Amino acid sequence: MNKNSIIPFGKTNLYVSRVGLGLAALGRPGYINLGHGSDLNNNYDIDVMQKNAAEVMDIAFKNGIHYFDTARSYGKGELFLKSWLDQQENTSKLVIGSKWGYEYTAEWNVKAEHHEIKSHNIDLLKKQWAESVTLLDDHLNIYHIHSATLESGVLDNEEVIQQLWDIKATGTVIGLSLSGEKQGETLEKALKIQREGEHLFQSVQATYNILERSASKMLEEAAYQGWGVIIKEVVANGRLTDRNEEEDFKPFKQKLTSIAQKHEVGIDAIAMAFVLSQPWVSVALSGASTPQMLLDNLKGAEVQLDMFDLQMLDEIFEESEIYWQKRKELDWN
Repeated sequence: MNKNSIIPFGKTNLYVSRVGLGLAALGRPGYINLGHGSDLNNNYDIDVMQKNAAEVMDIAFKNGIHYFDTARSYGKGELFLKSWLDQQENTSKLVIGSKWGYEYTAEWNVKAEHHEIKSHNIDLLKKQWAESVTLLDDHLNIYHIHSATLESGVLDNEEVIQQLWDIKATGTVIGLSLSGEKQGETLEKALKIQREGEHLFQSVQATYNILERSASKMLEEAAYQGWGVIIKEVVANGRLTDRNEEEDFKPFKQKLTSIAQKHEVGIDAIAMAFVLSQPWVSVALSGASTPQMLLDNLKGAEVQLDMFDLQMLDEIFEESEIYWQKRKELDWN
């Protein structure tokens, strides 16, 4: 049974595929995924990267992926996506999400002092909303705050909140993406932003995977209240793949390999299957940077984890603080 079916996105009027494609690793030459540079053959020519991105999106579309996720800070992610959309005959069933709140500042370099700079003020929201609409036009269905946190103060910014209500009035679904140890607390606060019983936000994008599960209760609550739930970093930026050579990961890797061999797939597919096994998940994003990587990820939609698999997976986890510290230490490549 293939789990990449089309389902309602919360209580919105959108329908999404359970596996989606994120463009974080496709739209810019540098990213923190393990082996990202090798995946691109260290060739960062814009035309070459755009061709690769289009090939991955072709594979996604042919394999039933209907949700595509990008952001203003993903280099040329929005541009690559729009160029690809323009080449398709029928995009009416596709759902496109983008984000505001970070500016891409690496100037197409793999190494940079700052790859992106975060700002959650009203001026950047207005600027980036206009840029996203100009590029994606009617294709843009969901607009997220990029990495909303309690510390950024974005959920207390009355000007920003009002502007988001105004954007929502145009028919766009408003959401927020989360990051860091306080994902659950940030989401709990966002759930309270309502007017006359109507939620401002209807979509949340969060990190949830075999290693980091701390936000699960609040994500389940958001789904219960009618939000669509999008999961990012399903393979933990490559740490839930064969590429992870960390010494303290070896015992986990042995268990994951055992489950993967049983189902005749890779570790990445088990990571995908685990996320898709959660009934409150709407979309699990593949962050693939090559066509083969995407095909390998998609095998997870065909894996049915049994009770014994899930029991073994429950033994594989990191404390949230450790997970986010390790993520922070990943090299841009």
